[in-house]
Amino acid sequence: MDLHALQQFLVVARLEHLSRAARELRVAQPSLSRTIARLESELGAPLFDRAGRLRLNESGRLFREHVERSLGELEAGRRAVAEAARGGVGGVRLASETFLTITGPLAAYKDAHPDIDVELHQMPAADMHRALHAREVDLCVASQPIPGDGLDSVHLHDEPVWLAAPPDHRLASRSLVSVEELREEPFVISRPGHWQRRLLDRLFADRNLTPRIVCEGDEPAALAGLVSAGIGLTLIPAMARGAEISAPGAWIGIDDPACRRTLTLHRAADSRLSTATRLMRTTLVTWPWNTTGGRQHR
Repeated sequence: MDLHALQQFLVVARLEHLSRAARELRVAQPSLSRTIARLESELGAPLFDRAGRLRLNESGRLFREHVERSLGELEAGRRAVAEAARGGVGGVRLASETFLTITGPLAAYKDAHPDIDVELHQMPAADMHRALHAREVDLCVASQPIPGDGLDSVHLHDEPVWLAAPPDHRLASRSLVSVEELREEPFVISRPGHWQRRLLDRLFADRNLTPRIVCEGDEPAALAGLVSAGIGLTLIPAMARGAEISAPGAWIGIDDPACRRTLTLHRAADSRLSTATRLMRTTLVTWPWNTTGGRQHR
């Protein structure tokens, strides 16, 4: 079975769109279609449903799991050989939903191990399980649960999440507000899938409410600036209070014990950890999150 065809299949399976997959792979769409057709012929079963939009079917999902594991093991073997050639240290690939959370431990790691290569990947938690088992990354730091089996997970940090409001907001003098009081308030918040958005949606859904969202974005610094400009409110973890991106204005508690963020470190339970990865794992697990947050204080 052709390795190149398997790699192309994974891209088509991820995107479920031939033309977009062809653009990403930089191949002609007819050539990619023939590759997928040959693969299906070799397997003796279709991998996609083609009625309307291209969809990965049950056989395709089953095959994808095996292909990801197989290619992941090949990549792990390549990295093991490279590690041995470099004297057994290797590099580390770390994924996180946001890098602002981990700038402190990353700085400490590079100070202690300046010659080790660190490769960073920003991705939503929903993609982390697949990336770990496909050996695309070695470690993941997530602010929300990662569904799926076969992970070795370590709790890193738990902290309250605050409501950030402009200094002249009607709630700015309050120390605590209920979710019901926020039903008509505008929010500037991250896109669906990110932990702040999932937390906001869950807090409102628990009360059969829907948040009024006036802006979705991916830049925490920009969201804080929009709060300062009076565009809306947002949710910010306690860790951010000591960071440069901290939104000026009021920090208000939300009267719900579930309004918290939990950071967890994940790896594939069956993965082989390089020396560089073990050192990164130790740095993250032993980092003083409660006193310094994600930033390096010197």
